[in-house]
Amino acid sequence: MPLSSMTGFARREGDHEKFHWAWEIRSVNARNLDVRARTPNGFDQLEAEVRKRLAARFKRGSLQVNLHIKRHAEAAEVVVNEAALDQVLKAMTLVKSKVDAAPPTLDGVLSLRGVLETVEAVESDEERAGQVAALLLGFDETVLALAEARDSEGAAMETVLVGQVDQIAALTADATSIAQKAPEKLRTRLMDQLDELLKGGSGLPEERLAQEIALLVSKADIREELDRLRAHCEGAKELIGADEPVGRKLDFLTQEFNRESNTLCSKASDVTLTRIGLELKSVVEQMREQVQNIE
Repeated sequence: MPLSSMTGFARREGDHEKFHWAWEIRSVNARNLDVRARTPNGFDQLEAEVRKRLAARFKRGSLQVNLHIKRHAEAAEVVVNEAALDQVLKAMTLVKSKVDAAPPTLDGVLSLRGVLETVEAVESDEERAGQVAALLLGFDETVLALAEARDSEGAAMETVLVGQVDQIAALTADATSIAQKAPEKLRTRLMDQLDELLKGGSGLPEERLAQEIALLVSKADIREELDRLRAHCEGAKELIGADEPVGRKLDFLTQEFNRESNTLCSKASDVTLTRIGLELKSVVEQMREQVQNIE
C-alpha cells in the first residue's frame, strides 16, 4: 500500500431529474480527521452520511465538503401571489380615483415584483429518496477521486522519503567509519595535553587527570547514537512499506532522528563528524516537512 497524502481536491458533477449537482471536497493536513460539510437547504440530512462515509475511507485530514444544487427551470412552477396582487389592485383603484391615466395592461401588472413567484414543485417522499440516493452516488465518486488524488501525491512523497532515509543511512555510515578512529585520536590528543600539564606542574594527581581523560573519551563516544540511527532507518523503511496509515509514527520517528543528530553534533570531536551531524539535521528537517502531510 503506497503512502497517502492528506492534501488533495476532487470535484464531480452531474444531472438528476430536476437539478444539476456538483460535489467538491478539499483536503489539507490535520492531526485528526475533521470534516466540515455545507449542503443546500432541504438536503441537511446528507451531512451525517457524508461524515460517516468519509470516516470509513480516511483516517486523518481536514476535509471541507460542499454540495452545489442548481435546479432546472422546468422543475419550478410559476404561481400568482394573490395577496400581493390584491394589494396592487387596491393601489391601482386609489391611484385611478386621483389621477386620470390609462389603465395598466395585464403584462404590466404581472411584471410587478412579487405578483408572480417561482416555487419548487412539491416532491413526494419517493422523489426525495431518489434524489438523496443519486447525490450520495455522486458523492461516493467524488470520495474515490479524492482518494486517488491523495494516493497519487503520497506515492510521489514516498519516493522522496525513501531517498531521504537513504541519505541518512549513508551519512550514518560515513560517521561510523570516522567514529571508529575518533576515540583513539581523541585519547592521543588528550594524553599529549596531559603530558604538557604534568610538565607544567598542574598540581593535580596524574591518576585523577587520567580518569578525567577517560571520562571525556567516553562522553565523546557516538557509537550508541549511530546504532540508533541505523535502527531508525530500518524502522522508517518498514513504516513506509506498511499496509496502514503511518503518518503519526513517521512523525514520531523524525523526532528520534533529530534527537540522535543533535547528540551526535554535541559529542563530535572531529570537524568532519560535526559536518556530517549538520547534514543529518538538514535531511531530517526536510523529512519532517514531508511527513507532516502523510495520512
